[in-house]
Amino acid sequence: MMSLPVVMLMGPTAVGKTEVALHIAETFPVEIVSVDSANVYLGMDIGTAKPDVIMRQSIRHHLIDCIDPTESYSAARFRHDALEIIDAIRSRGKIPLLVGGTFLYFKVLQEGIHTLPDSDREVRMMIENEAKLLGWPAMHARLQSIDPVTAARLNVHDGQRIGRALEIYVQSGQSMSVWLAKPKFVVPDFPVLRIALEPSDRGHLHDRIANRFRKMLASGLVNEVERLRQTYVLKESMPSMRCVGYRQVWKYLEGFIGKNELEESGIAATRQLARRQLTWLRSMDQVNRVNCFAEDLGKDVCKLVQKAVENA
Repeated sequence: MMSLPVVMLMGPTAVGKTEVALHIAETFPVEIVSVDSANVYLGMDIGTAKPDVIMRQSIRHHLIDCIDPTESYSAARFRHDALEIIDAIRSRGKIPLLVGGTFLYFKVLQEGIHTLPDSDREVRMMIENEAKLLGWPAMHARLQSIDPVTAARLNVHDGQRIGRALEIYVQSGQSMSVWLAKPKFVVPDFPVLRIALEPSDRGHLHDRIANRFRKMLASGLVNEVERLRQTYVLKESMPSMRCVGYRQVWKYLEGFIGKNELEESGIAATRQLARRQLTWLRSMDQVNRVNCFAEDLGKDVCKLVQKAVENA
């Protein structure tokens, strides 16, 4: 049974990955592994479009609701967790079905990842407080003196990545470029079926995205973020609150934008996310690309899975 393939169901937001995953689960013995950097957060349900409770009770899911919104979840941690979960699923004689749109996670799982020091909250807070006084361009100049290789590829206003590079240097005494020059982890050895759900009509996808975000607002996304702010000590700069949708609601709750702009900016940000995800997909090799608007989408995908199982 350990020869069973690992199925990777990939695609941009709003192409219907959850529905197709359910179709697969109705046909094959699978357990679902979320490949979504937002699904790991507790309490962030509406804006992440998590599978509903009924689906999660009927099909075993992994890597959903793992951490508080105040915490960070790295690609390295995903890789570690996902590999352990994949081995456990296959040992139970089931197919690991990896579903999501965080393509960095898919990449590090397949290609390996460089080891980097774990994030240190105190060091990070120190750097962020200093950035508030000096500004990120000044912090970028500091990074330039420490690690010109990394600084050259970062925008002077990219606080998240500048801060991480400085954090690594403060913790370890070595620059990020030195760490990235070291060998990667060993790439896992298991058969993989890569399936990409892609839109044949970008305009249709844009309509889906708009309708989906409006539905999230109608379902209580603003109230969800309000509850999170009451439950946790959150900051706008935290990874959880930088997620698409949550970032725009935060600005609305702070009074920077109104209801109309909330809807417009949320839809625009989600469309930008979809474009970035499609760029990732175009760069990937050995992928079975399926039109997400196909009439028999579920059946078409199941045929690919069936063939992979037979070959395994």
